[in-house]
Amino acid sequence: MSKIRIAGVVLVLLALLAPVMWPWLKTPIVIATSFGIAALGVSILIRAGQLSFGHAMFACAAGYAVAFVARAWPQLDSALLILLGTVFGAVMGMIIGLFVVRYRAIFFGMLNLALSMVLFSILGKFYSLTGGTDGIRLARSTFFGMQLERDGFETALLIVAVVLAVALAWAVQRYLNSIAGQALAAVKTNETRLEYVGLSANRALWIGYVISAGLCGLSGAMFALMQGLVTPEMGYWVRSGEIVFISILGGIGHPVGAFLGAVVFEFVKLYSAALFTGAWQMVLGFVLIGLVFFVPTGLSGLLFKQGGRREEKP
Repeated sequence: MSKIRIAGVVLVLLALLAPVMWPWLKTPIVIATSFGIAALGVSILIRAGQLSFGHAMFACAAGYAVAFVARAWPQLDSALLILLGTVFGAVMGMIIGLFVVRYRAIFFGMLNLALSMVLFSILGKFYSLTGGTDGIRLARSTFFGMQLERDGFETALLIVAVVLAVALAWAVQRYLNSIAGQALAAVKTNETRLEYVGLSANRALWIGYVISAGLCGLSGAMFALMQGLVTPEMGYWVRSGEIVFISILGGIGHPVGAFLGAVVFEFVKLYSAALFTGAWQMVLGFVLIGLVFFVPTGLSGLLFKQGGRREEKP
């Protein structure tokens, strides 16, 4: 078994067993997993050489969609709400992607950023509908037909989050190895040659964009259910920057990297905020600087490199 797979197995075991010993870890693990899913979506676009500075808008929009539907139909199950958030993110990505995928490089990134800030402003201004900066609270609904207390609900959400993380990592890896995934990578390396062989670069990028938006929508739905609250801050540019940070930290060499980066990010943020109140951003900045200098391919790239060296030995 390669080191990257071992790392994935270790992450799954830690996510499931650590909360048994330390119940307070449920919340940060679920949040880290939701960030990892969003980072997995962003890493798909990075494979195409495109960096989005506004993908948190899909998580935010999905979170609000879940909140509106849950408020209108309180009897809906949480599993259906998660599915709804995912579909809403993907559909939103389909529409926005038709316009955004025509652009590349900094224009692609800044257009996503601009759209996310438009959404952030709308959510903050329409107080009567969105609750403004106070957001909307979600009542705890059933989960797979079971009415659970807070602890049981968090446990169920943790298990669902871990199962989804494993399934999505496998599915994204299959997608990246498929013809569609290889075409997406070709958008970065040689877009002209891709067009010569009869494949549309814009279509390949659009498919990747929709998948990434759906993953961010799933992330936002899970985050909303865990927090029991949605606010415009979910779509602020800082949140998009955090998702990009996680993608770079974990590396795009393997889908497991997104979750490695998310775990490291969440716990570095958690402990640095406790030890260096008001200066945790500086700690994260030093982590990113160190990563760029010493591990430019991210944590997953480091594992690949070490695994490759070991296999070369006679």
